[in-house]
Amino acid sequence: MIAANKQARGKSRAPDAQVGLPARRAAVELLDAVLRKKQPLGDILSRSLDGGVMSDLPQRDRALARLIVATSLRRKGQLDHVLNAFMERGMPEKSGSLYPILLSAAVQLVFLKTPPHAAIDLAVRLAQYNPRAKRYDKLVNAVLRRVADQGEAIAAGLDAARANTPDWLWSRWVQRWGEERTRAIAETHLIEPPLDLTVKIDPDAWAERVDGRVLPTQSVRLLPKGRIDQLPGYAEGAWWVQDTAASLPARLLSDVSGKRVADLCAAPGGKTAQLVQAGASVVAVDASKTRLKLLEGNLARLGLEAETVLADAATWLPDERFDAILLDALCSATGTIRRHPDIPYTKSPQDIEALSALQARLLDNAARLLKPGGRLVYSTCSLEVEEGEAQVAALLARNEALRLDAIAAGELAGEADWIWPSGLLRTFPYQLKLDSPEWSGLDGFFAARLIRTG
Repeated sequence: MIAANKQARGKSRAPDAQVGLPARRAAVELLDAVLRKKQPLGDILSRSLDGGVMSDLPQRDRALARLIVATSLRRKGQLDHVLNAFMERGMPEKSGSLYPILLSAAVQLVFLKTPPHAAIDLAVRLAQYNPRAKRYDKLVNAVLRRVADQGEAIAAGLDAARANTPDWLWSRWVQRWGEERTRAIAETHLIEPPLDLTVKIDPDAWAERVDGRVLPTQSVRLLPKGRIDQLPGYAEGAWWVQDTAASLPARLLSDVSGKRVADLCAAPGGKTAQLVQAGASVVAVDASKTRLKLLEGNLARLGLEAETVLADAATWLPDERFDAILLDALCSATGTIRRHPDIPYTKSPQDIEALSALQARLLDNAARLLKPGGRLVYSTCSLEVEEGEAQVAALLARNEALRLDAIAAGELAGEADWIWPSGLLRTFPYQLKLDSPEWSGLDGFFAARLIRTG
């Protein structure tokens, strides 16, 4: 009987036995993968949902885990400041998951308004079940009690935009875009973005069905509400998710009906779908087998067809040349931080340098694949000049067969502030202001259009 009681007590203390613990455990694992292993949040979420720590969670717990992780990353600077105020000796070394446990609990106490007893007790339990963090369970309890008492006031006293933007990004943006624009970018990153849909036909009708609104770009915007695949129109392939800024580059190719178009670095396929929907015969090229399968699945749901090729777009040399090419190149994606708040902690200046070299190779090959008179649109979802304006200037300097084809404001719903005097497209996250911050904004994008003259 005694043995049975001990066994029962042991089972009752298993990490996933207490209500709310599985979601917190998942959040800690995801944060650890992002912050310590530098893995992109989107990738680890996909793996976690497909047989990982999130796979067995009910939808409510999945949503909670995502909220904890996203808000922890979005507010990491403030949360670090709060935690450091109560840890005189700093974070102990070789302490396992102690940091993500504290971070995920602090965000619940300071920003998500979780009852203190729940957030603190669950954090202590998580520490107790981590081999290296368990000896710090009393520290977890003591620190988080002080966070519960004083953390909100400390966080509110900070410059949130500056505190939550890592130094390496803040300094380079101030240098390139100035203090005022940098602050506006950083403030936008603190707000969860809306959801944009590109619809096949009749944006007004679909806006009404999904309780959204039609943007000047004809995207349909709505505030996130539960699972995307449960929205009207998903199953029948009436639309696809695509930030309104991401929908712009494909439009810059103008009339592609009946033309042979290559979409390089094509996955997950939003731009491919746009081109097919516009009547083009599209070859979609991507170097990732997994991402190419995702593209093919997305096209199948939409009832659209394109030729897909698994290849490195920097070296791919087919037997044909194309009327038009869209190169939405691999990049640092710093223009999408409001959607992907892990980017400041998984990317670095060294990544930007390496990606810039790759982009140059992609551009050189894209130019080789273009017919005389054909158009090439180059785009990146980056706020970095090295991945945008500097790339195009260098390409034009080394390839006399290309010339810049200036973009006019009238091509993009009259949004003149998106077009620079040189005819290049540059959007910032704080632009496209609507009636509230929750409905406003768009991804930071760069695009240039070029013509091959010979």
